[in-house]
Amino acid sequence: MALVKTTAIILKSRKWGDADRIVTCYSKNMGKIRGVARGARRQKSRFGAALEPFSLCRLNLFVKNGDSLFRISHVDLVRSSQGLREDLRLMDSAARMVNVVSAITPDGDPDPPLFDTLEQGLVSLQESDDPPFTALLFQIRLLGLTGFRPQTEHCASCGKTYLLGDPQFSPIAGGLVCQMCAAHQRVRCVALSRGGLSFLQQAIRLTPTILTRLRATGQVRREVEDAIEGYMTVVAGKRLPPVNFLSVALPG
Repeated sequence: MALVKTTAIILKSRKWGDADRIVTCYSKNMGKIRGVARGARRQKSRFGAALEPFSLCRLNLFVKNGDSLFRISHVDLVRSSQGLREDLRLMDSAARMVNVVSAITPDGDPDPPLFDTLEQGLVSLQESDDPPFTALLFQIRLLGLTGFRPQTEHCASCGKTYLLGDPQFSPIAGGLVCQMCAAHQRVRCVALSRGGLSFLQQAIRLTPTILTRLRATGQVRREVEDAIEGYMTVVAGKRLPPVNFLSVALPG
C-alpha cells in the first residue's frame, strides 16, 4: 500500500458495515475519489466531525493497486461545515453544489480550478443573503469549467446567428435554438425574455469576483432557473434533487 496526502472537500458519505463510512470527496490534486473510513460511526471515532459533508480537510489515504476505494487513515479538519449545516437554507444550497460536482465529474480526474470554485462557492454561501441564488450562479460557473458552457450567441443546433422571435433555451442542445430547431427538440424548450437572456449571458462571461454582484428577481430569475435546471439534468444524466430539498447523506 502507498500513502497519499491530499486536500479535499467532502461531497457525501454513507453507512458501510456496522461502524464504517464510505466517503466521496473532491480532491484538488486527485479529482473525485472515494474512501472507506474504518470506525467513523463509533462514538469515540478519531475522525470526529471532520468527514461531514461540505468540510474542507487534509486526508491521509492508503491506496492499493487495482482498488479504486482508498482507505482513509487520518484527517485534519481545515474548515468545518458546521455553519452550513445549522441553517436549512444554507444546507440545501450547499447540498446542490456538492451534488452537481458529484454528478458531472468523472472519478480520478483532477481539476484544480473546479476545486477552487467549489471551495469559494461553499464559503460564499455563508456570506449570502440568498443561498439558492448563490447556488444558481455556482452551477452556471461550473458548467463553463467542465466544458458544458451554455451556448447563447447562436443556435446550438443549426448554427444560425440571427434568431427571430423570443429566445428559446434547449436543454438537449445546450443553449439557444432558432424557432425551427425548437420545434424539433425532444425536451421542452424554456422561453427566455430578453432580460433572462441578458442575465444568462452576463453570468457566463463575468469573472467570479464580479459574478457575485449579479442580481435577478421575478420572471428573469425563474426563466434562468428553469433553463439551468433542465440543462443540468441533461448533463448529469438524471434529475438532481431540487435546491430546497436536503439530499446529502449526513452522518447518522
